[in-house]
Amino acid sequence: MLNENSARGGSASGGKFYITTTLAYVNAAPHIGFAMESVQADVVARFQRQKGAEVTFNTGVDEHGAKVYQKAQEAGMSVQAYCDAKMATFLHMKTMLNLDYDKFIRTTDVYHEAAVQVFWKKCADNGDIYKKNYKIKYCVGCELEKTESDLVEGKCPLHPNMEIETIEEENYFFRFSRYQEQLLELYRQNPQLVVPEKRMNEVRSFVERGLQDFSISRLKSKMPWGVAIPGDAQQVTYVWFDALVNYISTLGWPDAESDFTAFWPGIQICGKDNLRQQAAMWQAMLFSAGLANSKQIFINGFVNVGGQKMSKSLGNVVSPNDLVEKFGVDAARYLLLTLGDSFGEDMDFTWERIIEKYNADLANGLGNLVSRITKLSEQSGPFVPQEMTVKEEFSNLVDKMELSKTLKYIWNLVSEANKIIDENKPWELVKTDKNKFEEVMGDLTARLQEIAENLRAFMPETAKNILTSLETKKTDILFARIQLPAKK
Repeated sequence: MLNENSARGGSASGGKFYITTTLAYVNAAPHIGFAMESVQADVVARFQRQKGAEVTFNTGVDEHGAKVYQKAQEAGMSVQAYCDAKMATFLHMKTMLNLDYDKFIRTTDVYHEAAVQVFWKKCADNGDIYKKNYKIKYCVGCELEKTESDLVEGKCPLHPNMEIETIEEENYFFRFSRYQEQLLELYRQNPQLVVPEKRMNEVRSFVERGLQDFSISRLKSKMPWGVAIPGDAQQVTYVWFDALVNYISTLGWPDAESDFTAFWPGIQICGKDNLRQQAAMWQAMLFSAGLANSKQIFINGFVNVGGQKMSKSLGNVVSPNDLVEKFGVDAARYLLLTLGDSFGEDMDFTWERIIEKYNADLANGLGNLVSRITKLSEQSGPFVPQEMTVKEEFSNLVDKMELSKTLKYIWNLVSEANKIIDENKPWELVKTDKNKFEEVMGDLTARLQEIAENLRAFMPETAKNILTSLETKKTDILFARIQLPAKK
């Protein structure tokens, strides 16, 4: 079986490893973009456990901010009751996609709100929080300030169906501008802090152009839903200042005896619309609070549908539940992870393409190989598990979040095994050369075991089923072919 202590990669055997997704806003059901991010984090967490690391994997929901408040009002519910009802959908993802996370945080959790207040005080004590009057354009969809250059025909390009709001009030501000040089030095010292490289270049250019202090509060009389600000009952914390703190509050910060001491800094995964918040704002906030910066930030591309951005108004939003219902859990995980060829690039989803990939890679590829080897093994000796190690090339791909390429690595093994069967014709060898037959079958079963071991983090139940089939010499159809819908 796999020798976990012999694997190489980003975390030494027995070490601590922390990975977190972003927090999805609770007001909308999870779409395949967030599902993909969650599965990516799950694969990396499982792989690190496989290598012997002690892992903390965090995910959760963001329940504060204007958009959540507005949706609760539209539903005629108290905001907390609205959040309680909506977050169940996100909790269901654990079962739906077989996610093995350790922590699920809600930004309304009492311990998180207390941590936000401590974080606020640390930044204030450092002279980085002040109050002033201001007027801005604001996109509720992004929960971010927008300049004219950010808008297209007066609309946010990410939320073109939402009106840009004008906010004019007295708020607290964070001295973001104070941290320009420290951020640039952080990037110089840690060129792999942000992956892929083009996102590192993008955030560096953003900081080089000069930073503007940003608002970190809202008037409670206008938007009462948020974390209370220490010493000022008239204001609540701005949603982004609040939400980013989850990465450390989930570890028990500021408790000195908590998991924070052991696991921070960690790895973050987010979408490219989160780049500035994760790689600049959050890092400056950590500087201010006197805490270590993030270890690494992986920036995903967008998942488009048929060449268009997912949008409720276009009716093209794809739910991860749709994938699971059609293909099953492990197949859905595989299809999400292979939407793009390289990490960080935009991806395009169509049902036709995804069904073709399912049939080619899973039904005809892996599923067929397992069926062939299992059937042939009925006439061979008992299966003897081999001691195996994770190849360095394989481990390096996972560490770089190149999970689609890692799966291509595994599927090359699938193709090689199918080729060996075709070339050696073991169904004939069993009749003409029993010794050669046993030799070929020993090689094939070892190869199939390697495939299963490599799949453990990606497709856990499939890996388990393959190993069981090797031991019992019996298997069910792992992936039944799906008929493409007839073209009109």
